[in-house]
Amino acid sequence: MADYYAQLLINGAVAGAVYALFAVGLTMVYGVFRFINFAHGELIAWGAYLAFVFSKFLPFSVAVVPAIMLTVLLGIGQDRYVYNPLRQQGRITLLIASIGLSYLLRNALRLIWGSDLQTYGFEASRGFFFYGLTITRTQLFMLAAAILFLAFLYVLLKFTMLGKTLRAAADNMELAEIMGINMKKVGLTVWVLSAFFASAGGILIGIDTNLEPMMGLTNLLKAFAAVLLGGAGNVWGALVGALCIGVAENLGVAFLSPGYKDAVSFALIILILLFRPTGIFSIIGGIR
Repeated sequence: MADYYAQLLINGAVAGAVYALFAVGLTMVYGVFRFINFAHGELIAWGAYLAFVFSKFLPFSVAVVPAIMLTVLLGIGQDRYVYNPLRQQGRITLLIASIGLSYLLRNALRLIWGSDLQTYGFEASRGFFFYGLTITRTQLFMLAAAILFLAFLYVLLKFTMLGKTLRAAADNMELAEIMGINMKKVGLTVWVLSAFFASAGGILIGIDTNLEPMMGLTNLLKAFAAVLLGGAGNVWGALVGALCIGVAENLGVAFLSPGYKDAVSFALIILILLFRPTGIFSIIGGIR
């Protein structure tokens, strides 16, 4: 029985590491611009589908590069052509616009690729066994890739001038602009990083499961739960929250049908909003 729970814990840690990629991108946008981008989920889905397209005529390791680049352009386009013109209209306007954009991009996926499940077509391979536990090559790759991307983000935020400007803008955008920080550059960086992490996470999820148009919305809710759990606007709180979500939903399989696995995120969102809207860890503020 102990091995069973340990296996669920490993599976949850792998899932949580990928959810962290979704959550940090979502919370970076909130940390600087103070609004939740509901179209963030579609960046996840479009990244995965574009990798599927390019993998038809390129090696998969190469196909992910143009897929991520095009998704980054899509993320920049969201801000430049939708959010930026509406930024002076208030957060409610931006929220409604992001919901509408989410529907538009999701249905564009259906129009182009249909509603049927798609797959990258990787063959199943035997996992590695140790102390009664199993971890597959796919899981190892997902975990390693997620750790690499998050390590890159840590170095960027902590040890570069660009990272310092991002943190300053998240603390107080108006004061940062008065101090001479180029807010256009900051905004562009935030959207590039947000789309990069979303598309990379979407591709990793696609490797382990299937592609379908609703995958963006499903994973957006998990990212949203992780952001709320860790404290909205804080990157490292979102990382911890994502790991908690991954572990919680996989441990929930021990007590609930796997069909209710995604319900864990919904339940946590409701509980957090009711009892701890500032986050379980009480981490308040922007990018740290």
